[in-house]
Amino acid sequence: MNEVTILDASPVQIAGEMGDGKVLIDPADLVAAIGWRLEPEGLCRGDQCAPVRNQQLLWDGDRVDLAAVAGAVGRPALIDPDEGLVVLPMPGTERRRALRALQAPSFALPDLDGTVHELEEWRGRKKLLVAFASW
Repeated sequence: MNEVTILDASPVQIAGEMGDGKVLIDPADLVAAIGWRLEPEGLCRGDQCAPVRNQQLLWDGDRVDLAAVAGAVGRPALIDPDEGLVVLPMPGTERRRALRALQAPSFALPDLDGTVHELEEWRGRKKLLVAFASW
């Protein structure tokens, strides 16, 4: 197995295999990878559960397909097998709710002096965010 890097709220590295649009991981690593666990009633996180009609669709042999699990809980999975990278953006429902509320998600960025500032520091005040990418 190779190392797979999962980019979610914070990066996680676990053992897994990628190919054919699948990310196969050990079921014991599922909570570390995405925060959900497999239960007989479906996928659960805390006291919240998402029913899964056919759990066999989440499995490939003795490993679970992280991309299928992410899809089952409403999260897209962007996979780059060449880099061993999986990006799990926030669920579409959360994105839509934030867009309707006209509120940006909380984040922190350093200024030119390296001091980290959080968006919450500026809540209720006008702000301008400038982003630049050289590519």
